[in-house]
Amino acid sequence: MKDLTRRRRHLVSALIVAGTLLIAGPASIGPASAAVHRETRYSEMCRFDWSRGTWQLRQLIKCAARRWKVPGGPDKALSVARCESRFNPKAYNSGGFAGVFQQATYYWPGRARVYGFRDWSVFNGRANIIVSIRMAHREGWAPWACA
Repeated sequence: MKDLTRRRRHLVSALIVAGTLLIAGPASIGPASAAVHRETRYSEMCRFDWSRGTWQLRQLIKCAARRWKVPGGPDKALSVARCESRFNPKAYNSGGFAGVFQQATYYWPGRARVYGFRDWSVFNGRANIIVSIRMAHREGWAPWACA
């Protein structure tokens, strides 16, 4: 029952965000251009090259956690990432969870689209971190087993 409630919450959040973006997007550019603009903006935020090593990946997590003010702050975000994947962007488990914050691969395409990373891989550290941090900002850490 708890899992069903969580799924409904995710779906409602995604629909609200999608509707808000379509309604409140800039009038001078179409929805496709707005999505590209949004993706570029998020991909350039917190300019740490996560692929260079754990130190940079941790800096990206702290920067994003400060930017979106997650519950428990940057320390909690680091704790969850450490527990979920040991800061490994290529982490995968047979239950269908992947990346730094172990996003559910089934839900990843929709989450990535909603949070500004359409068509980005769940194994892309920047996308996985920012999508996860934005989810935690909006919903808290409850969806994560290590929270």
